[in-house]
Amino acid sequence: MSTPTTTATAQSAAQVNRHKADWRGWKFMWPFAAVFAFVFIIPIAYAIYISFFQQRLIGGNVFVGVDNYTRLFQDQQFWTAVGRVALFTVVQVPIMLFLAAALALAIDSMKLHGTKFFRIATFLPYAVPAVVSTLIWGFAYGAKYGLVGSFNSFFGTNFDAFAPSVLLASIGNIVTWEFTGYNMLIFYSSLSTIPHSLYEAASIDGASEWDIVKSIKLPELRGSLAITVIFSIIGSFQLFNEPSILQNMVPGNAITTNYTPNMYAYNLSFSGNQSNYAAAMAIVMAVITMVIAYAVQLRSMKDQMK
Repeated sequence: MSTPTTTATAQSAAQVNRHKADWRGWKFMWPFAAVFAFVFIIPIAYAIYISFFQQRLIGGNVFVGVDNYTRLFQDQQFWTAVGRVALFTVVQVPIMLFLAAALALAIDSMKLHGTKFFRIATFLPYAVPAVVSTLIWGFAYGAKYGLVGSFNSFFGTNFDAFAPSVLLASIGNIVTWEFTGYNMLIFYSSLSTIPHSLYEAASIDGASEWDIVKSIKLPELRGSLAITVIFSIIGSFQLFNEPSILQNMVPGNAITTNYTPNMYAYNLSFSGNQSNYAAAMAIVMAVITMVIAYAVQLRSMKDQMK
């Protein structure tokens, strides 16, 4: 029979062991925590810090409080760029995710010949760097020397993919080509977790292929759809590579330095020597993106709980 002293000693030893175990966990986690703080937390904190200053010819870096944010909310060029990427997001993201879901359903149906080939071929554009993808499509869009020019010569048309009225759609086509395969793999991974016994049971009960898709497969895609929507919204609001590379390929001044918020902030910082104002712009864009992504997440969570 144990004495009270022995019991107290065992409890103290257990507390010490729990304390050591907790510190062991932190020891395993500190490399990631250090890298995360170095590449994520510290840059954000520094951007917030410098956004309250302004570089002046006389006086150097001067604290100006929220003047940069006040100026930003009155900057029509910035809000025009925000509206442009918002329109881009509303149109491009649904089209891309619809194509990705359709491809995932087609590959998962097991009735498509050459499934492995189509899966790799669909994902391959994502493996191509964005710079290379944009250059490929930029040359294809050429009205004089590219694929579009060849079609115009053959059909006698005069379509210009770089015209201001269709330029945003042309950029959307590039982004859709790049990321449809990535989202398709996410959808296909979700479909792969469904037991095939459910399909067999549904077939025995007389369900058609469309009934199986509607009642079994599509509900399974809700979780992955929420993830892809959030990632796609974040990526769309960060649109930079495609318009920046096409800027020198598009005739005239169709793609300005403030075509997207990221391009505007980049040019202000590196060409206009206004890094403080660009930092304020980056912070505001991050907040806007976070609010929209969080709203989509809340909506998806409510839909999943029904």
